[in-house]
Amino acid sequence: MAAKPLKGSRSSLSTSSDVQDSQHNKPPLPPTVTFGRRTSSGRYISYSRDDLDSELGSSDFMDYTVHIPPTPDNQPMDSISQKVEEQYVSSSLFTGGFNTATRAHLMDKVIESEANHPQMAGMKGSSCSVPGCDAKVMSDERGADILPCECDFKICRDCYLDAIKTGDGICPGCKEQYKITDVDEVVENGRRLPLPPSSGMSKMERRLSLMKSTKSVLMRSHTGDFDHNRWLFETSGTYGYGNAIWPKEGGFQNGSDGVIEPSELINKPWRPLTRKLKVPAAVLSPYRCILYSFIFHMLLILIRMVVLGLFLQWRVAHPNNDAVWLWGMSVVCEIWFAFSWVLDQLPKLCPINRSTDLNVLKEKFETPNEYNRTGKSDLPGIDIFVSTADPEKEPPLVTANTILSILAADYPVEKLACYVSDDGGALLTFEAMAEAASFANMWVPFCRKHNIEPRNPESYFNLKKDPYKNKVRTDFVKDRRRVKREYDEFKVRINSLPDSIRRRSDAYHAREEIKAMKQHRQKRDDEPLEIVKIPKATWMADGTHWPGTWLNPSSEHSKGDHAGIIQVMLKPPSDEPLRGTGDDSGAFELIDVDIRLPMLVYVSREKRPGYDHNKKAGAMNSLVRASAIMSNGPFILNLDCDHYIYNSQAMREGMCFMMDRGGDRLCYVQFPQRFEGIDPSDRYANHNTVFFDGNMRALDGLQGPVYVGTGCLFRRIALYGFDPPRSKEPHPGCCSCCFARRKKHAAVANTPEENRALRMGDSDDEDMNLSLAPKKFGNSTFLIDSIPVAEFQGRPLADHPAVKNGRPPGALTIPRELLDASTVAEAISVISCWYEDKTEWGQRVGWIYGSVTEDVVTGYRMHNRGWRSVYCVTKRDAFRGTAPINLTDRLHQVLRWATGSVEIFFSRNNALLATSKMKFLQRIAYLNVGIYPFTSIFLIVYCFLPALSLFSGQFIVQTLNVTFLVYLLVITVTICMLAVLEVKWSGVALEEWWRNEQFWLIGGTSAHLAAVLQGLLKVIAGIEISFTLTSKSVGDDEDDEFADLYVVKWSSLMIPPITIMMVNLIAIAVGFSRTIYSVIPQWSRLLGGVFFSFWVLAHLYPFAKGLMGRRGRTPTIVFVWSGLIAITISLLWVAINPPAGSNQIGGSFQFP
Repeated sequence: MAAKPLKGSRSSLSTSSDVQDSQHNKPPLPPTVTFGRRTSSGRYISYSRDDLDSELGSSDFMDYTVHIPPTPDNQPMDSISQKVEEQYVSSSLFTGGFNTATRAHLMDKVIESEANHPQMAGMKGSSCSVPGCDAKVMSDERGADILPCECDFKICRDCYLDAIKTGDGICPGCKEQYKITDVDEVVENGRRLPLPPSSGMSKMERRLSLMKSTKSVLMRSHTGDFDHNRWLFETSGTYGYGNAIWPKEGGFQNGSDGVIEPSELINKPWRPLTRKLKVPAAVLSPYRCILYSFIFHMLLILIRMVVLGLFLQWRVAHPNNDAVWLWGMSVVCEIWFAFSWVLDQLPKLCPINRSTDLNVLKEKFETPNEYNRTGKSDLPGIDIFVSTADPEKEPPLVTANTILSILAADYPVEKLACYVSDDGGALLTFEAMAEAASFANMWVPFCRKHNIEPRNPESYFNLKKDPYKNKVRTDFVKDRRRVKREYDEFKVRINSLPDSIRRRSDAYHAREEIKAMKQHRQKRDDEPLEIVKIPKATWMADGTHWPGTWLNPSSEHSKGDHAGIIQVMLKPPSDEPLRGTGDDSGAFELIDVDIRLPMLVYVSREKRPGYDHNKKAGAMNSLVRASAIMSNGPFILNLDCDHYIYNSQAMREGMCFMMDRGGDRLCYVQFPQRFEGIDPSDRYANHNTVFFDGNMRALDGLQGPVYVGTGCLFRRIALYGFDPPRSKEPHPGCCSCCFARRKKHAAVANTPEENRALRMGDSDDEDMNLSLAPKKFGNSTFLIDSIPVAEFQGRPLADHPAVKNGRPPGALTIPRELLDASTVAEAISVISCWYEDKTEWGQRVGWIYGSVTEDVVTGYRMHNRGWRSVYCVTKRDAFRGTAPINLTDRLHQVLRWATGSVEIFFSRNNALLATSKMKFLQRIAYLNVGIYPFTSIFLIVYCFLPALSLFSGQFIVQTLNVTFLVYLLVITVTICMLAVLEVKWSGVALEEWWRNEQFWLIGGTSAHLAAVLQGLLKVIAGIEISFTLTSKSVGDDEDDEFADLYVVKWSSLMIPPITIMMVNLIAIAVGFSRTIYSVIPQWSRLLGGVFFSFWVLAHLYPFAKGLMGRRGRTPTIVFVWSGLIAITISLLWVAINPPAGSNQIGGSFQFP
């Protein structure tokens, strides 16, 4: 149940008791918010907001209320009391959950060090001088103290209100009457501020009405219709192309509203934000014509398909009668390989590239014009999600650097909000994020002042190029040295946090034990003293218990059992730029540098025993709901904790696609994954460039790339399960003239429930259908009210008649709503463990549950509803992250991906069950995603065939005749030519392509086979699959950057490849010996078997090299298992098929 909204502001306080717990066997009561403040002297002050309604109705407030109609040019100024309320909320740690009250604990400090930035929680400031109160003095947006009396007596807001209401307005310092008795007038020097209209609407409804009030009519002809002929004549009519010229007959007038458009905008040509670029002909082939290159590519595919068909037909028609079993296995495997190749090749028919124009984006959204005279940013907001789960396997320093790169991104500060999901609820992660927010006070202005790239401090200071190149400011060297020193200290603080938290907790625990012993001694003077045991808690910096997971887990304080936590680390920035001064933070000169920071929120969802929390997908859905209530950015960018923003303008590049013509039908923009810390030879194909630069570009020419888990910019409304705008029902068929209506209803009725997406209105006059919203999204009215707002804000700019479903210019320049306690309390309620019960979260809404690869399934569901996606490859990498370079870790990573694919194949997310809204080739691509792990069954058999051939003295064909060799030659040449073409248009190096081929066989004979077995066990026996996070710890040699590459960790996944290598090596030796010492040597059969054995061993070479480790540190068990398995298989084969002329093992064959 949703939290009870709080009314009013913090200007009136009343003391009340805590909220009573819900009784058993009754539905949970709506949680209220109880606030508590702890002074340095140990005194606790608690108060709630249950009685605010009566106080707000007093005459003092009635005289203050002023109603002014909001307009785009005359927006009501935010009340300072609301801003102080927001500052108070940002300094409070909110906790709550199922059957518990939502509490806000006011924290005197968040970290041991002092916070300097005025937006940060626990910001240092002057303390109240009233005896017994050490609360913070009121401050402005720069953090300067606000003193209401001329005597400069320091007083907090609470004490000031008490002095006004109960002390006759007398200053506690000088005992004189306050000249101004309104706190807002104190801050604004006597100017009375208007309050926003309170018309009974929710905040979301009011914001939507404000945005729609600025609606401007699109350009239309005198008849009110759009001239399509003229549009096609003046432009190419292709998405992303053209220079659309608006009508030049003067200001046209809409027939209904009579709004006249400015002549300047009419005469201004419309410029696209993106362009679709076909692959250059010089890259695809020697021909210079794109048409010829496309035909050449298609011709190669056609030739190889024909040759494959003829070859398979010849193989079936010419069996090897001497070894039918060998021939049969080889033919079955070859048929499957041909089928798998067709599935992989068909989606690659239309590869494309795209480019963006950031100058046009700035001109349209951030340049003064008729609708936006101040040039304030009209870009939509973006909520950035960063997920982490275990600080031991995901180092807090890595996560902190990711956060710093986000806070320093080149995007309007007031439009960004960063949410960190800590699924482990660890205090270490919490304080590391607080330290990152504190260091951002210096790092972010430094990046803005000197245009630093990349904006991850660890990566920037480790650059191997000249850091002073292209830096024109004379103070850059001094500033860089200062920031480098501060960053080194920041790293020391982060790395020392585990010991600091443990020492602090031990000290507080010892103090509590001593206190408990004293109390026990006082109560029982005559009885013998017993040892008093109290739970060993984990303590925060302000001397209170951490509500999340303790270092020594206990009831309600473990990874799977703790309350929901929300802490606003950095409160939302002011709406106007805040320029620095020469003495900001005492670090360096920041004149004319915006020192504001984006909002940063720490979130740890509630976890309780008995609930399925759905791993990462559940955490992401909790962030979706919490962010919808707190900031409601219409777009969501999700990043892993080890993936940071390498290109500070990456979000602007993605926004070019979302805001371009037709961009409202894009569900997400996927960026390629780039990795750092990979060994130079990329032994295990960690860069995965063949997939990211080849397959994903090819899918971009269809319905769009698949979602790969990180570096993806989502449209929020698409995550909610809505259909794209202007979506059409599937064509009913040839009999629609007679049974149109019946067919339409039948088609809808026969559509599976998971595919019946919520409908979205195609125009402003058609509202979205939210009648079933509580059933789908839960009973939070805040969340439901935010849905139409997010949909409206995510529309492209309606700056031309061709832009359908657009929003008027200047609609997003309205200041945001300020945070208050009721908003954060509602966010606490939607991250509780019970909120998703009896809703469609994880089924049709948000990230989809039921698969370890929730990313692929989530993207599939969007494409299945008719949405499109775009692949954005930037000149400078958008994001960079880390990848496991250790062999075992890499195999386990591939195992998780392959297991998710098997789950997809056996679920209702199989592409064979897709709707007609998904394109055919896109369906083929998704079908290949679910089928590729099954290739491992045929691949591992085919890898043993050369050894079996050498052991038996037979081959897959009767003889190596000319027909077989010609077929083999043509197939090999065509596949090499196709590979060269793919390498050329994708930009992949030939060495990277070969590494990918090698690891395809390594993964196919190990992880993929295990994934198939696990998937079958889950489907048949219902055995659930669990995976652990990949540890990012390095090897023993800390001086070697790639030490982890040589660490050998035994895994059962290594058994099949080791066995294949040993059996093939033994088979080669046996084959050579048999052929050399036989009476009639069969050299053709030997050469065929040896050739294919070497083909297998060449692909497994990186695997063998990884087993060798470094300096002979290969585990003994590797050789033991290899030898035992190889000897066993060899003896079994000789026993089953002994040499001719002997009935005993070994036969008559003898070495000389």
